[in-house]
Amino acid sequence: MQLTELLNSVRVIQVTGKPEGKVIENITINSREVKQGSIFIALKGFKTDGHKYLIDAVNSGASAVVIEDDSAIPGKVIEQSGCTKILVENSRKALADISHIFYGKPSEKIKLIGITGTKGKSTTAFFVKNVFEKRGKKTGLIGTIANYIGDEVIESKLTTPEAHHINEMLSRMVSAGCEYCVMEVSSHALVLDRVKNLDFNYVVFTNITSDHLDFHETFNEYLNAKKILFDNIRASSIVICNADDPNWQRIIADSEGIIYLFGFTDIADFKLLDADYNLDGTHFKIKYHNNTTLIETKLIGKFTPYNAVAAYAVALLEGNEPADIAEGIKTTPQVPGRFEVISRGNKKVIVDYSHTSDSLEQALTSIKHIIDKGRSIHTVFGCGGDRDKPKRPVMGEIAERYSNKIYITSDNPRSEDPFKIIENITKGLKLHKHKIIENRDEAIKTAIEESESDAVILIAGKGHENYQEINGVRNFFSDKETAEKYLN
Repeated sequence: MQLTELLNSVRVIQVTGKPEGKVIENITINSREVKQGSIFIALKGFKTDGHKYLIDAVNSGASAVVIEDDSAIPGKVIEQSGCTKILVENSRKALADISHIFYGKPSEKIKLIGITGTKGKSTTAFFVKNVFEKRGKKTGLIGTIANYIGDEVIESKLTTPEAHHINEMLSRMVSAGCEYCVMEVSSHALVLDRVKNLDFNYVVFTNITSDHLDFHETFNEYLNAKKILFDNIRASSIVICNADDPNWQRIIADSEGIIYLFGFTDIADFKLLDADYNLDGTHFKIKYHNNTTLIETKLIGKFTPYNAVAAYAVALLEGNEPADIAEGIKTTPQVPGRFEVISRGNKKVIVDYSHTSDSLEQALTSIKHIIDKGRSIHTVFGCGGDRDKPKRPVMGEIAERYSNKIYITSDNPRSEDPFKIIENITKGLKLHKHKIIENRDEAIKTAIEESESDAVILIAGKGHENYQEINGVRNFFSDKETAEKYLN
Protein backbone atom coordinates (compact mmCIF):
# COMPACT_ATOMS: atom_id res chain seq x y z
CA MET A 1 0.00 0.00 0.00
CA GLN A 2 1.21 3.52 -0.76
CA LEU A 3 2.51 5.40 2.29
CA THR A 4 0.61 8.51 1.19
CA GLU A 5 -2.64 6.53 1.38
CA LEU A 6 -1.87 5.43 4.93
CA LEU A 7 -1.02 9.00 5.94
CA ASN A 8 -4.53 10.06 5.01
CA SER A 9 -5.85 7.87 7.84
CA VAL A 10 -3.68 9.41 10.59
CA ARG A 11 -3.72 12.72 12.40
CA VAL A 12 -0.19 13.87 11.62
CA ILE A 13 1.70 16.70 13.30
CA GLN A 14 4.66 16.68 10.91
CA VAL A 15 6.14 14.58 8.12
CA THR A 16 9.91 14.68 7.51
CA GLY A 17 11.26 13.10 4.31
CA LYS A 18 9.32 12.36 1.16
CA PRO A 19 6.46 9.85 1.51
CA GLU A 20 5.59 9.90 -2.21
CA GLY A 21 6.24 6.70 -4.11
CA LYS A 22 6.93 4.59 -1.01
CA VAL A 23 5.15 1.26 -0.75
CA ILE A 24 4.47 -0.16 2.73
CA GLU A 25 4.51 -3.96 2.88
CA ASN A 26 4.18 -4.59 6.60
CA ILE A 27 3.53 -2.90 9.94
CA THR A 28 5.60 -3.66 13.03
CA ILE A 29 6.26 -2.37 16.55
CA ASN A 30 9.32 -4.62 16.94
CA SER A 31 12.55 -3.23 15.48
CA ARG A 32 13.88 -6.78 15.03
CA GLU A 33 11.08 -7.46 12.53
CA VAL A 34 11.87 -4.43 10.36
CA LYS A 35 12.80 -5.01 6.72
CA GLN A 36 12.60 -3.13 3.44
CA GLY A 37 9.07 -1.79 3.05
CA SER A 38 8.29 -1.78 6.79
CA ILE A 39 6.60 0.99 8.68
CA PHE A 40 7.90 0.92 12.27
CA ILE A 41 5.62 2.41 14.93
CA ALA A 42 7.37 3.36 18.16
CA LEU A 43 5.16 2.64 21.19
CA LYS A 44 5.86 3.67 24.74
CA GLY A 45 5.40 0.41 26.64
CA PHE A 46 5.52 -0.67 30.27
CA LYS A 47 8.94 -2.33 30.15
CA THR A 48 10.60 -0.42 27.33
CA ASP A 49 10.05 2.39 24.84
CA GLY A 50 10.02 1.71 21.11
CA HIS A 51 11.60 5.11 20.53
CA LYS A 52 14.87 3.65 21.86
CA TYR A 53 15.06 1.39 18.81
CA LEU A 54 14.37 3.91 16.07
CA ILE A 55 17.94 3.93 14.76
CA ASP A 56 17.90 0.11 14.65
CA ALA A 57 14.68 0.27 12.63
CA VAL A 58 16.10 2.84 10.22
CA ASN A 59 19.32 0.87 9.79
CA SER A 60 17.27 -2.25 9.01
CA GLY A 61 15.63 -0.47 6.08
CA ALA A 62 12.37 0.90 7.45
CA SER A 63 10.58 2.95 4.81
CA ALA A 64 8.88 5.03 7.49
CA VAL A 65 8.81 5.44 11.26
CA VAL A 66 5.92 6.75 13.35
CA ILE A 67 6.85 8.53 16.58
CA GLU A 68 5.30 10.70 19.25
CA ASP A 69 8.62 11.90 20.73
CA ASP A 70 10.22 14.23 18.18
CA SER A 71 13.55 14.26 20.00
CA ALA A 72 13.95 10.47 19.84
CA ILE A 73 15.92 10.40 16.57
CA PRO A 74 18.28 13.02 15.09
CA GLY A 75 17.11 14.73 11.93
CA LYS A 76 20.39 13.88 10.18
CA VAL A 77 19.68 10.16 10.55
CA ILE A 78 16.37 10.60 8.75
CA GLU A 79 17.94 12.75 6.03
CA GLN A 80 20.80 10.35 5.35
CA SER A 81 18.67 7.20 5.37
CA GLY A 82 15.88 8.35 3.12
CA CYS A 83 13.37 7.13 5.73
CA THR A 84 10.18 9.11 6.28
CA LYS A 85 9.55 10.30 9.83
CA ILE A 86 5.91 10.74 10.84
CA LEU A 87 5.30 12.67 14.05
CA VAL A 88 1.93 12.04 15.72
CA GLU A 89 0.32 12.92 19.01
CA ASN A 90 -0.31 9.31 20.02
CA SER A 91 1.53 6.36 18.48
CA ARG A 92 -0.99 3.80 19.73
CA LYS A 93 -3.89 5.57 18.07
CA ALA A 94 -1.79 5.88 14.91
CA LEU A 95 -1.07 2.12 15.01
CA ALA A 96 -4.80 1.39 15.15
CA ASP A 97 -5.62 3.87 12.38
CA ILE A 98 -2.86 2.65 10.06
CA SER A 99 -3.66 -1.03 10.69
CA HIS A 100 -7.36 -0.48 10.00
CA ILE A 101 -6.59 0.96 6.55
CA PHE A 102 -3.61 -1.25 5.68
CA TYR A 103 -5.62 -4.46 6.15
CA GLY A 104 -8.66 -3.15 4.30
CA LYS A 105 -11.02 -2.41 7.20
CA PRO A 106 -11.54 -6.14 7.88
CA SER A 107 -13.90 -5.71 10.86
CA GLU A 108 -16.45 -4.27 8.42
CA LYS A 109 -16.35 -7.49 6.37
CA ILE A 110 -17.11 -9.92 9.19
CA LYS A 111 -19.67 -9.99 12.02
CA LEU A 112 -17.64 -9.08 15.09
CA ILE A 113 -18.73 -10.03 18.62
CA GLY A 114 -16.79 -8.41 21.48
CA ILE A 115 -16.96 -9.87 25.00
CA THR A 116 -15.65 -8.01 28.03
CA GLY A 117 -15.86 -8.51 31.79
CA THR A 118 -13.70 -9.73 34.63
CA LYS A 119 -14.73 -13.36 34.32
CA GLY A 120 -16.42 -15.56 31.75
CA LYS A 121 -14.98 -14.08 28.56
CA SER A 122 -13.26 -17.26 27.37
CA THR A 123 -16.12 -19.63 28.15
CA THR A 124 -18.70 -17.33 26.57
CA ALA A 125 -16.52 -17.00 23.47
CA PHE A 126 -16.18 -20.78 23.16
CA PHE A 127 -19.95 -21.21 23.51
CA VAL A 128 -20.58 -18.66 20.75
CA LYS A 129 -18.00 -20.20 18.43
CA ASN A 130 -19.37 -23.72 18.84
CA VAL A 131 -23.01 -22.66 18.38
CA PHE A 132 -22.24 -20.91 15.10
CA GLU A 133 -20.00 -23.66 13.78
CA LYS A 134 -22.64 -26.31 14.52
CA ARG A 135 -24.86 -24.31 12.17
CA GLY A 136 -22.20 -24.40 9.46
CA LYS A 137 -20.94 -20.85 10.03
CA LYS A 138 -17.15 -20.67 9.96
CA THR A 139 -16.06 -18.64 12.99
CA GLY A 140 -12.83 -17.11 14.22
CA LEU A 141 -11.89 -16.44 17.83
CA ILE A 142 -9.39 -14.04 19.40
CA GLY A 143 -8.80 -14.72 23.09
CA THR A 144 -6.76 -15.70 26.10
CA ILE A 145 -6.39 -19.42 25.51
CA ALA A 146 -5.64 -19.34 21.78
CA ASN A 147 -6.67 -17.63 18.55
CA TYR A 148 -8.64 -19.60 15.98
CA ILE A 149 -9.38 -19.17 12.29
CA GLY A 150 -12.01 -21.86 11.99
CA ASP A 151 -10.12 -24.99 13.05
CA GLU A 152 -6.66 -23.42 12.67
CA VAL A 153 -5.12 -22.72 16.07
CA ILE A 154 -2.74 -19.79 16.56
CA GLU A 155 -0.82 -19.21 19.80
CA SER A 156 -2.11 -16.39 21.98
CA LYS A 157 0.15 -14.25 24.18
CA LEU A 158 -2.34 -11.51 25.05
CA THR A 159 -6.07 -11.70 25.72
CA THR A 160 -6.47 -8.98 23.09
CA PRO A 161 -3.45 -8.50 20.78
CA GLU A 162 -2.05 -5.20 19.52
CA ALA A 163 -4.06 -3.40 16.84
CA HIS A 164 -1.99 -4.51 13.84
CA HIS A 165 -2.18 -8.16 14.90
CA ILE A 166 -5.96 -7.92 15.42
CA ASN A 167 -6.51 -6.42 11.99
CA GLU A 168 -4.15 -8.89 10.35
CA MET A 169 -5.99 -11.78 11.99
CA LEU A 170 -9.39 -10.41 11.02
CA SER A 171 -8.14 -10.02 7.44
CA ARG A 172 -7.02 -13.66 7.45
CA MET A 173 -10.41 -14.73 8.82
CA VAL A 174 -12.19 -12.87 6.03
CA SER A 175 -9.92 -14.48 3.42
CA ALA A 176 -10.55 -17.92 4.98
CA GLY A 177 -14.31 -17.48 4.66
CA CYS A 178 -15.19 -16.79 8.30
CA GLU A 179 -18.59 -15.19 8.73
CA TYR A 180 -18.08 -14.38 12.40
CA CYS A 181 -15.31 -13.50 14.81
CA VAL A 182 -15.80 -13.60 18.57
CA MET A 183 -13.22 -11.61 20.50
CA GLU A 184 -12.33 -11.32 24.17
CA VAL A 185 -11.76 -7.63 24.84
CA SER A 186 -9.56 -6.82 27.84
CA SER A 187 -9.53 -3.60 29.82
CA HIS A 188 -5.87 -3.11 28.85
CA ALA A 189 -6.81 -3.32 25.17
CA LEU A 190 -9.55 -0.74 25.56
CA VAL A 191 -7.36 1.80 27.37
CA LEU A 192 -4.47 1.22 24.96
CA ASP A 193 -6.58 1.71 21.81
CA ARG A 194 -6.00 -1.82 20.51
CA VAL A 195 -9.62 -2.13 19.36
CA LYS A 196 -9.96 1.43 18.05
CA ASN A 197 -11.86 1.56 14.72
CA LEU A 198 -13.20 -1.99 15.04
CA ASP A 199 -16.81 -2.32 13.94
CA PHE A 200 -18.54 -4.47 16.58
CA ASN A 201 -21.94 -5.92 15.71
CA TYR A 202 -22.42 -7.26 19.24
CA VAL A 203 -20.81 -6.35 22.57
CA VAL A 204 -21.29 -8.52 25.66
CA PHE A 205 -20.81 -7.54 29.31
CA THR A 206 -20.31 -10.59 31.56
CA ASN A 207 -19.57 -9.04 34.99
CA ILE A 208 -17.09 -6.80 36.75
CA THR A 209 -15.19 -7.18 40.00
CA SER A 210 -11.89 -5.75 41.21
CA ASP A 211 -8.97 -6.77 38.95
CA HIS A 212 -5.82 -5.39 37.32
CA LEU A 213 -5.49 -2.65 39.93
CA ASP A 214 -1.73 -2.63 39.33
CA PHE A 215 -2.63 -1.11 35.94
CA HIS A 216 -5.88 0.78 36.53
CA GLU A 217 -5.12 1.78 40.17
CA THR A 218 -8.80 2.06 41.21
CA PHE A 219 -11.94 0.05 40.59
CA ASN A 220 -13.57 3.13 39.08
CA GLU A 221 -10.80 3.42 36.50
CA TYR A 222 -11.14 -0.29 35.74
CA LEU A 223 -14.90 0.07 35.24
CA ASN A 224 -14.42 3.10 33.00
CA ALA A 225 -11.97 1.09 30.91
CA LYS A 226 -14.56 -1.65 30.34
CA LYS A 227 -17.15 1.02 29.59
CA ILE A 228 -15.16 2.23 26.56
CA LEU A 229 -16.34 -0.78 24.55
CA PHE A 230 -20.01 0.14 25.03
CA ASP A 231 -19.53 3.88 24.60
CA ASN A 232 -18.03 3.58 21.12
CA ILE A 233 -20.37 1.28 19.20
CA ARG A 234 -22.82 2.21 16.46
CA ALA A 235 -26.47 2.82 17.26
CA SER A 236 -27.35 -0.32 15.29
CA SER A 237 -24.98 -2.53 17.32
CA ILE A 238 -26.44 -4.84 19.97
CA VAL A 239 -25.49 -4.83 23.66
CA ILE A 240 -25.92 -8.06 25.65
CA CYS A 241 -25.65 -7.13 29.34
CA ASN A 242 -25.66 -9.03 32.65
CA ALA A 243 -28.38 -7.31 34.66
CA ASP A 244 -27.51 -9.33 37.78
CA ASP A 245 -24.21 -7.47 38.05
CA PRO A 246 -24.58 -4.44 40.38
CA ASN A 247 -22.64 -2.21 37.98
CA TRP A 248 -24.50 -3.00 34.77
CA GLN A 249 -26.23 0.37 34.52
CA ARG A 250 -22.95 2.26 34.84
CA ILE A 251 -21.35 0.12 32.14
CA ILE A 252 -23.99 0.84 29.50
CA ALA A 253 -25.11 4.29 30.67
CA ASP A 254 -23.71 6.10 27.63
CA SER A 255 -24.10 3.39 25.02
CA GLU A 256 -26.15 4.13 21.91
CA GLY A 257 -26.55 0.43 21.10
CA ILE A 258 -29.70 -1.71 21.23
CA ILE A 259 -29.72 -3.18 24.74
CA TYR A 260 -30.79 -6.67 25.85
CA LEU A 261 -30.45 -7.80 29.47
CA PHE A 262 -29.85 -11.30 30.81
CA GLY A 263 -29.80 -12.88 34.27
CA PHE A 264 -32.04 -14.32 36.97
CA THR A 265 -33.57 -10.88 37.61
CA ASP A 266 -37.15 -10.21 36.52
CA ILE A 267 -36.06 -7.33 34.30
CA ALA A 268 -33.98 -9.64 32.10
CA ASP A 269 -34.98 -10.08 28.47
CA PHE A 270 -33.20 -13.44 28.50
CA LYS A 271 -34.25 -14.78 31.89
CA LEU A 272 -32.46 -17.66 33.62
CA LEU A 273 -34.65 -20.20 35.46
CA ASP A 274 -34.32 -23.39 37.50
CA ALA A 275 -30.54 -23.73 37.55
CA ASP A 276 -29.24 -27.07 38.79
CA TYR A 277 -25.53 -27.69 39.40
CA ASN A 278 -23.40 -30.77 40.06
CA LEU A 279 -19.92 -32.06 39.26
CA ASP A 280 -21.19 -33.74 36.10
CA GLY A 281 -22.69 -30.65 34.50
CA THR A 282 -25.19 -27.80 34.68
CA HIS A 283 -28.89 -27.65 33.71
CA PHE A 284 -31.08 -24.57 33.51
CA LYS A 285 -33.75 -22.86 31.41
CA ILE A 286 -33.72 -19.65 29.39
CA LYS A 287 -36.96 -17.76 28.86
CA TYR A 288 -37.17 -15.20 26.05
CA HIS A 289 -40.57 -13.68 25.38
CA ASN A 290 -42.97 -16.66 25.53
CA ASN A 291 -40.40 -19.31 24.65
CA THR A 292 -38.52 -21.35 27.26
CA THR A 293 -35.51 -23.50 26.31
CA LEU A 294 -33.87 -26.19 28.42
CA ILE A 295 -30.06 -25.91 28.36
CA GLU A 296 -27.65 -28.68 29.34
CA THR A 297 -23.88 -28.48 29.43
CA LYS A 298 -21.03 -30.54 30.87
CA LEU A 299 -19.37 -27.33 32.02
CA ILE A 300 -19.84 -26.74 35.74
CA GLY A 301 -20.01 -23.81 38.14
CA LYS A 302 -22.53 -21.20 39.26
CA PHE A 303 -21.28 -18.85 36.55
CA THR A 304 -21.92 -21.32 33.70
CA PRO A 305 -25.56 -20.26 33.11
CA TYR A 306 -24.44 -16.64 32.74
CA ASN A 307 -21.83 -17.51 30.12
CA ALA A 308 -24.26 -19.74 28.25
CA VAL A 309 -27.18 -17.29 28.24
CA ALA A 310 -24.98 -14.52 26.83
CA ALA A 311 -24.00 -16.83 23.96
CA TYR A 312 -27.64 -17.90 23.56
CA ALA A 313 -28.73 -14.26 23.24
CA VAL A 314 -26.17 -13.49 20.52
CA ALA A 315 -27.09 -16.62 18.56
CA LEU A 316 -30.86 -16.11 18.85
CA LEU A 317 -30.64 -12.48 17.76
CA GLU A 318 -28.61 -13.70 14.78
CA GLY A 319 -31.63 -15.76 13.70
CA ASN A 320 -30.75 -19.23 15.01
CA GLU A 321 -33.43 -21.56 16.35
CA PRO A 322 -33.54 -22.16 20.15
CA ALA A 323 -33.16 -25.94 19.77
CA ASP A 324 -30.09 -25.51 17.55
CA ILE A 325 -28.52 -23.09 20.02
CA ALA A 326 -29.18 -25.49 22.89
CA GLU A 327 -27.44 -28.26 20.95
CA GLY A 328 -24.47 -25.98 20.26
CA ILE A 329 -24.13 -25.15 23.95
CA LYS A 330 -24.52 -28.80 24.95
CA THR A 331 -21.74 -29.91 22.59
CA THR A 332 -19.27 -27.15 23.49
CA PRO A 333 -16.18 -28.95 24.77
CA GLN A 334 -14.53 -28.22 28.09
CA VAL A 335 -12.76 -24.88 27.94
CA PRO A 336 -9.13 -25.53 28.99
CA GLY A 337 -8.41 -24.43 32.54
CA ARG A 338 -11.89 -23.06 33.21
CA PHE A 339 -13.32 -25.09 36.10
CA GLU A 340 -11.92 -28.21 34.45
CA VAL A 341 -12.65 -31.40 36.40
CA ILE A 342 -10.20 -34.32 36.60
CA SER A 343 -11.35 -37.44 38.45
CA ARG A 344 -10.00 -40.55 40.11
CA GLY A 345 -12.83 -42.44 41.72
CA ASN A 346 -14.62 -40.07 44.05
CA LYS A 347 -11.64 -37.71 44.31
CA LYS A 348 -12.02 -34.64 42.09
CA VAL A 349 -9.43 -32.09 41.04
CA ILE A 350 -10.66 -28.81 39.58
CA VAL A 351 -8.18 -26.74 37.57
CA ASP A 352 -9.29 -23.14 37.28
CA TYR A 353 -7.90 -19.81 36.09
CA SER A 354 -9.15 -18.01 39.21
CA HIS A 355 -6.26 -15.63 39.87
CA THR A 356 -8.04 -12.72 41.57
CA SER A 357 -9.65 -12.54 44.98
CA ASP A 358 -13.16 -12.41 43.56
CA SER A 359 -12.64 -15.21 41.03
CA LEU A 360 -11.10 -17.42 43.75
CA GLU A 361 -14.12 -16.79 45.97
CA GLN A 362 -16.47 -17.53 43.06
CA ALA A 363 -14.66 -20.80 42.37
CA LEU A 364 -14.72 -21.93 45.99
CA THR A 365 -18.35 -20.95 46.59
CA SER A 366 -19.29 -22.75 43.39
CA ILE A 367 -17.63 -25.91 44.68
CA LYS A 368 -19.43 -25.60 48.03
CA HIS A 369 -22.69 -25.07 46.19
CA ILE A 370 -22.45 -28.27 44.14
CA ILE A 371 -20.89 -30.81 46.53
CA ASP A 372 -22.26 -32.62 49.56
CA LYS A 373 -21.61 -30.87 52.86
CA GLY A 374 -19.48 -33.71 54.21
CA ARG A 375 -16.83 -33.49 51.47
CA SER A 376 -13.67 -31.53 52.16
CA ILE A 377 -12.13 -28.86 49.93
CA HIS A 378 -8.38 -28.51 49.58
CA THR A 379 -7.03 -25.46 47.73
CA VAL A 380 -3.66 -25.07 46.02
CA PHE A 381 -2.85 -21.54 44.93
CA GLY A 382 -0.29 -18.76 44.73
CA CYS A 383 -0.17 -15.22 43.35
CA GLY A 384 1.64 -13.83 40.34
CA GLY A 385 4.70 -11.65 40.78
CA ASP A 386 4.90 -7.99 39.69
CA ARG A 387 1.10 -7.73 39.82
CA ASP A 388 -1.60 -6.32 42.11
CA LYS A 389 0.05 -6.94 45.52
CA PRO A 390 -2.91 -5.85 47.69
CA LYS A 391 -4.96 -8.86 46.56
CA ARG A 392 -2.51 -11.38 48.06
CA PRO A 393 -3.59 -11.40 51.74
CA VAL A 394 -7.23 -11.12 50.61
CA MET A 395 -6.84 -14.29 48.53
CA GLY A 396 -5.26 -16.00 51.52
CA GLU A 397 -8.20 -15.07 53.73
CA ILE A 398 -10.71 -16.27 51.09
CA ALA A 399 -8.93 -19.58 50.57
CA GLU A 400 -8.82 -20.16 54.33
CA ARG A 401 -12.50 -19.27 54.77
CA TYR A 402 -13.80 -21.78 52.23
CA SER A 403 -11.21 -24.58 52.40
CA ASN A 404 -10.52 -27.36 54.87
CA LYS A 405 -6.83 -27.06 54.03
CA ILE A 406 -4.77 -24.78 51.79
CA TYR A 407 -1.41 -25.23 50.13
CA ILE A 408 0.32 -21.95 49.33
CA THR A 409 2.76 -22.20 46.45
CA SER A 410 4.27 -20.34 43.50
CA ASP A 411 2.23 -19.11 40.56
CA ASN A 412 4.25 -17.03 38.06
CA PRO A 413 6.69 -15.23 40.36
CA ARG A 414 8.22 -13.38 37.41
CA SER A 415 10.95 -11.10 38.81
CA GLU A 416 9.81 -11.33 42.45
CA ASP A 417 11.11 -13.61 45.18
CA PRO A 418 8.39 -16.31 45.43
CA PHE A 419 8.80 -16.52 49.20
CA LYS A 420 8.06 -12.79 49.50
CA ILE A 421 4.85 -13.35 47.54
CA ILE A 422 3.93 -16.24 49.84
CA GLU A 423 4.70 -14.07 52.86
CA ASN A 424 2.25 -11.44 51.54
CA ILE A 425 -0.44 -14.14 51.16
CA THR A 426 0.02 -15.46 54.70
CA LYS A 427 -0.71 -12.03 56.17
CA GLY A 428 -4.38 -12.79 55.47
CA LEU A 429 -4.35 -16.10 57.36
CA LYS A 430 -5.54 -16.68 60.93
CA LEU A 431 -6.50 -20.34 61.38
CA HIS A 432 -3.20 -22.14 60.76
CA LYS A 433 -4.64 -24.74 58.40
CA HIS A 434 -2.16 -24.11 55.62
CA LYS A 435 1.09 -25.54 54.31
CA ILE A 436 3.73 -23.55 52.46
CA ILE A 437 5.21 -25.57 49.60
CA GLU A 438 6.90 -23.19 47.17
CA ASN A 439 7.46 -25.85 44.49
CA ARG A 440 4.15 -26.01 42.61
CA ASP A 441 4.61 -29.61 41.48
CA GLU A 442 5.25 -30.71 45.07
CA ALA A 443 2.30 -28.68 46.37
CA ILE A 444 -0.12 -30.33 43.93
CA LYS A 445 1.31 -33.77 44.71
CA THR A 446 0.97 -33.22 48.47
CA ALA A 447 -2.62 -31.96 48.19
CA ILE A 448 -3.65 -34.99 46.14
CA GLU A 449 -1.85 -37.51 48.35
CA GLU A 450 -2.90 -36.01 51.70
CA SER A 451 -6.55 -35.35 50.88
CA GLU A 452 -9.43 -37.68 51.63
CA SER A 453 -10.60 -40.21 49.05
CA ASP A 454 -13.68 -38.12 48.23
CA ALA A 455 -12.03 -34.70 48.51
CA VAL A 456 -12.35 -31.90 45.98
CA ILE A 457 -9.04 -30.19 45.25
CA LEU A 458 -9.04 -26.76 43.62
CA ILE A 459 -5.82 -25.85 41.82
CA ALA A 460 -6.28 -22.14 41.23
CA GLY A 461 -4.52 -19.40 39.34
CA LYS A 462 -2.99 -20.72 36.14
CA GLY A 463 -5.79 -22.61 34.43
CA HIS A 464 -4.88 -23.23 30.78
CA GLU A 465 -1.35 -21.82 31.08
CA ASN A 466 1.36 -24.39 30.34
CA TYR A 467 4.30 -22.51 31.79
CA GLN A 468 5.73 -20.94 34.92
CA GLU A 469 7.46 -17.62 34.42
CA ILE A 470 10.51 -17.19 36.65
CA ASN A 471 12.96 -14.32 36.16
CA GLY A 472 11.84 -13.72 32.59
CA VAL A 473 12.06 -17.40 31.57
CA ARG A 474 8.98 -19.51 30.85
CA ASN A 475 9.45 -23.12 31.89
CA PHE A 476 6.88 -25.73 30.86
CA PHE A 477 4.37 -26.45 33.61
CA SER A 478 0.77 -27.61 33.37
CA ASP A 479 -1.53 -27.81 36.40
CA LYS A 480 -3.74 -30.26 34.54
CA GLU A 481 -0.91 -32.62 33.52
CA THR A 482 0.61 -32.45 36.99
CA ALA A 483 -2.74 -33.31 38.59
CA GLU A 484 -3.28 -36.19 36.19
CA LYS A 485 0.19 -37.52 36.93
CA TYR A 486 -0.39 -37.71 40.67
CA LEU A 487 -3.99 -38.85 40.47
CA ASN A 488 -2.88 -41.80 38.38
